[in-house]
Amino acid sequence: MEHTQSFRFFNRGPSASVRLIFFALLSVLLMFVDARYKYLEFARVILSIPIHTLQRVATWPSEVWHGTSAYIVTQTELVRSNAQMTQQHLLDGAQLQQLQVLQLENAHLRSLLQVQQKANYPMQLAEIVYVERDIFKRKMLVDKGMSANVLAGQIVMDDSGIVGQVTRTYPALSEVTLITDKDHAVPVQILRNGLRAVVFGSGTGDLALRYMPISSDIQQGDVLVTSGIDGTYPPGLPVASVSSIERDPAYPFARIQCTPLAGVGKHRQLLILSGLPPIPERPLAGEETPTTVKLKKDKRRNP
Repeated sequence: MEHTQSFRFFNRGPSASVRLIFFALLSVLLMFVDARYKYLEFARVILSIPIHTLQRVATWPSEVWHGTSAYIVTQTELVRSNAQMTQQHLLDGAQLQQLQVLQLENAHLRSLLQVQQKANYPMQLAEIVYVERDIFKRKMLVDKGMSANVLAGQIVMDDSGIVGQVTRTYPALSEVTLITDKDHAVPVQILRNGLRAVVFGSGTGDLALRYMPISSDIQQGDVLVTSGIDGTYPPGLPVASVSSIERDPAYPFARIQCTPLAGVGKHRQLLILSGLPPIPERPLAGEETPTTVKLKKDKRRNP
């Protein structure tokens, strides 16, 4: 009984249908007034402020999640892109260095080709394969040997001058002793005045003119060329230039240092000079010739 009375107490007032109709008419009235007189524009602006704040608060977790995900993805892509660009930079740098080396080799080969066309002697191109690791031995091996008709004693040069001489041949390789080797000597003459001398290797990359009197007409900057006297080197090939001269009155000979004109130890491609005209062999000491025998007979007949 008490429960029924309390239920009736809370159910006092208009019915649900009446309230629906009332609020519907009120809504229509408010829309008409707002559309006709714009009375609710200010109220709408005021209410939009807290509503917008609530919307931002409601969407903040989603924005944080998407922003974090985008940052992680962007960071990963940047790291990957940076690694790819670094690798590509290294590859481009290596290719650029190879291109520069090829350009230098191309220029050197062009100069060798010009020398070969202008030379009066047959030449063949050779490439350095091995270099002596002992710093006191100035020797190397080239890729031309007996199969290419290379003989011991032939001259090796580049576009600037004499590099060395073939001292040993193998079936497919040849050993070349550089002019800077301590056991190598080249007969030369000074291009300015024709003074003959012999230039020796020092074993350290330079050359030396030995046994030249201090009164010799030699100046710094003089160019030394092969004299062609020994029959091994043809005349007129550039060898070295005088770099320093020391004249001490206490010593009979001047100390003259020279710098090779050829690119000794710089290039991989060289020219092997062959086909030099042969010269008569040098007679041995004490060997009698028909002329000496005739002179001895004449002396016996006419003492």
